[in-house]
Amino acid sequence: MNELEISLDDRMARVKLLERDGNRFLISVDDNEYDAQIMMVERGVYLLLMDGKSYNIELIEAGGPKKYYVNTYRYSYDAELIDAESRYQKSRKSDHGDDDTVISSPMPGKVVKILVKEGEQVKAGDTLVVVSAMKMESEYKVKQDRVIKEIKVQEGDTVDAHQPLVIIE
Repeated sequence: MNELEISLDDRMARVKLLERDGNRFLISVDDNEYDAQIMMVERGVYLLLMDGKSYNIELIEAGGPKKYYVNTYRYSYDAELIDAESRYQKSRKSDHGDDDTVISSPMPGKVVKILVKEGEQVKAGDTLVVVSAMKMESEYKVKQDRVIKEIKVQEGDTVDAHQPLVIIE
């Protein structure tokens, strides 16, 4: 059936849809089968029921239809869906590294915490800023070792979608 790879931060998982009946999904993740129910609670927010436990998951588009910020109650991830089309597109692009120099939130929210200072050197994976949006807090992290060039917001500020929060170099 449908098969793709999902990149969650540094982990790559092979995911296959084995069966679907309404909101019930039988999936295989790296050859382990899971029976789950998935329901959309509101736009971009889902409830996952699996093994007698429930999980709230928020998906926020991050620079493309197959890239997302994924927020759970405890964790935040950068996720990318890698299917045949995106594999082909990547093979056609040359690799120039990560040119992102602006950290921004894909949706409006409120700046809860700023964890860095201008001029500070940060390591890949360090959280720079925390923004509350849609009743969930999202951590925005740096993908490579960088230096904080400019902080464009303050704690407590309300921000618009795609408004620059932190400039890195």
